[in-house]
Amino acid sequence: MSDDNEKDKMYPNIPDDLEKIHLKTKDDDDDDDFYPKKPEKPLKEATELTDWNLVMKAAEFAARRHRHQKRKDNATPYINHPLGVAYILTNEAKVYDPITLAAAMLHDVVEDTKTTIEEIVENFGQEVADVVAECTDDKNLGKAERKRLQVENYGTHSHRAKLVHLADKLYNLRDLERKLPIGWDKKRAKEYFVWSKEVVTQMKGTNNGLECQLDDVLNRNIN
Repeated sequence: MSDDNEKDKMYPNIPDDLEKIHLKTKDDDDDDDFYPKKPEKPLKEATELTDWNLVMKAAEFAARRHRHQKRKDNATPYINHPLGVAYILTNEAKVYDPITLAAAMLHDVVEDTKTTIEEIVENFGQEVADVVAECTDDKNLGKAERKRLQVENYGTHSHRAKLVHLADKLYNLRDLERKLPIGWDKKRAKEYFVWSKEVVTQMKGTNNGLECQLDDVLNRNIN
């Protein structure tokens, strides 16, 4: 056989009558220890890696979409908030579900940026998008109506959405307790604590850890 013909073959130096299907990854007399069986754990680790990749992708996406925004003090980067909500879920609620954590990272991007639910579906899947949708207030409504609907509707939301709601409220209440936002007085802060208690009460039984922490901060600022 010429060198040119040999180069054209998919498997050079293999006899023509030996097809690809006959090629084996190991010979019959090879030592089995040289080709160890694949353990089950790497598959689990690969799945976990995919799950956490979703969460990190959501964090990066949220950071980009919120990059020009600040918290109510006009100084703190807004991304601190969704990161803090996700941290509360893992650290205090012991929630490690990647769908919930990704949704926590993204819970304000539709409400507060030009991001659409369709983009969330495309980038993160329907499950994440469903939770984000539950966490999104209709900005076409007035603030008083949006607050009323939170009291009315949050108790009917999915378990994942309730977890995000509770962690979100806990983060905001701690923020408010630490320092009044620009333009707020103590009366307005007290009203926010009272309203938040109404919202949180609708979600009793969702997560004991979060609810205990919320009870503590609410009792300190209402009673």
